[in-house]
Amino acid sequence: MEKQKFDGYADKYDEWFMKNENLFTSELRLFKKVLGDISGKTLLSVGCGSGLFESYIENSNIEGIEPSADMAEIARKRGINVIKIGLIEDVELTDDKYDIIYFNGSSSYMEDLSPVYGKCLKALKENGKLILLDVPKESAFGFMYLLGKSLNTYDHEFLEGAMPELPYPLALATSGVWHTTEEKINVLKNLGINKFSYYQTLIKNPLYTNEEAEEVSEGYKSGGYVAIIAEK
Repeated sequence: MEKQKFDGYADKYDEWFMKNENLFTSELRLFKKVLGDISGKTLLSVGCGSGLFESYIENSNIEGIEPSADMAEIARKRGINVIKIGLIEDVELTDDKYDIIYFNGSSSYMEDLSPVYGKCLKALKENGKLILLDVPKESAFGFMYLLGKSLNTYDHEFLEGAMPELPYPLALATSGVWHTTEEKINVLKNLGINKFSYYQTLIKNPLYTNEEAEEVSEGYKSGGYVAIIAEK
């Protein structure tokens, strides 16, 4: 099997969130807020990763697709029904099957969003929700990751005094594509979606984000982690 971006980094991914406990709590609050009450619903996580976020909720109805075999193995141990180890682009989804399909950070590792989102919308039931959570390209976190990607290091005079104590692993930041929130909204509008809601967290500058957990707020123009909820 071809090596995927997160192969070999599953432990570092989880470790980073555990060391940045308040940041993780902020993102988890957003995750729980946008999923809402999932009892009795069928869910699909596209790029489910290690299932870290799902391990904090009742996740018996969550199926997952994950490119990294390393991540998928951990996700299965955490109760995610990983139906495919591979790319969403290569998976056949059943039409009108899911109540919720979500991308928790995984859009940031996909070049062409339109065919992927289009496939997922077909797999949603009527009035189902496609939920996109990730770091916006235009946010302070997005700028930080893009600069680190450009420099191929966080240890640079340009970033001195401006970096969090424990920044996101550089190998994962540099492999990201990073899209703006408006870009994702426009992709969905072109696919015929016109009913949206937005929530955000990580409002503070990244240098101070891990000082305390943040509450979720509506909107998308201030957050370092943003959720778009698109209703079919």
